[in-house]
Amino acid sequence: MKESSQHVVDGLSIDAISGAPILPEQVLLVHDLRPGLADYLKRQYPSLRADDCVDRASVHGLLRQYILALLKEDKGELTSLETEVADSIASSDTLTENTETEYDENETLGSKVSDMVASFGGSWSFIIGFATLLAIWMAINVMLGQQNAFDAYPFILLNLVLSTIAAFQAPVIMMSQRRQEAKDRLRAANDYQVNLKAELEIRRLHEKLDSLIPRLEDRIAVSGRFARVSGRNNRTALRAERKQPKTPHTN
Repeated sequence: MKESSQHVVDGLSIDAISGAPILPEQVLLVHDLRPGLADYLKRQYPSLRADDCVDRASVHGLLRQYILALLKEDKGELTSLETEVADSIASSDTLTENTETEYDENETLGSKVSDMVASFGGSWSFIIGFATLLAIWMAINVMLGQQNAFDAYPFILLNLVLSTIAAFQAPVIMMSQRRQEAKDRLRAANDYQVNLKAELEIRRLHEKLDSLIPRLEDRIAVSGRFARVSGRNNRTALRAERKQPKTPHTN
C-alpha cells in the first residue's frame, strides 16, 4: 500500500490500496465510506488513514470482501447462497424473483402431465365421477345376471382395472409431489437470501446512523454556542443603543 504522502502523482490522486492513479471524478476518501467498510479496510491495511483516497469503482469489490468477511464471522463456511447475497449487495441488485415462473419455464411435457393427473386425481370431480362409474359398472353386471354379465360378481375385471389405474397413478402423483418440493426449495432459498440481505442492509444502516449521531450532536452543540453568542451580542448592542442620548427633534 502506498504511503499517504503519495496522494497525488502527475495531478492524479493515488489509490491508497492498489497504488493506481484515480480519475478526479472517481476519487473517494476513506472517511466518506460506510463506517463498517472503513473499519474493515483499516484492519486489513493498518497504515490506511481517514484522508487517504480510494477508487470509487473499486468500492464494490471492497464492499463484497467486507460482506463476505462479516458473514464468515457469523456463519463460518459460506455457501453459494451467501456469496450471491454479498454480490447483490455490492452491485445493488435485487434478489427477489418469481420462483414459480422460473421453474415453469424449464418444465417438460411429462411434468405438465403429472401435474394435471395429480390435480384431477385429488379433486372431488374425480372422486364423484369414479364412484359413479363403479356404481354403474356393478349395477349393470348385477342386472345382467351371473351368466350374461361381462364381469360377474366378485368383479374380477373391475379389480384388475382399479389395480392398474392405482399402479400408474401413484408414481405420477409422486412425480408431481417431487416437482412441488423442488419449487418449495427454490422458494425457501430465495426467501433466505432476501431475509439475509435485509438483515445485512439493516445492520449497515445502523452503522451509518451510529456514525451520524455524534456528528449531529456536534453540529447541535456548535449551533447552540453560536446562538448563545449571537444572543449575547444582540443584548449588548441593544443595551448600547439604549444608553445613547436621544437627539431632540427640530421643527
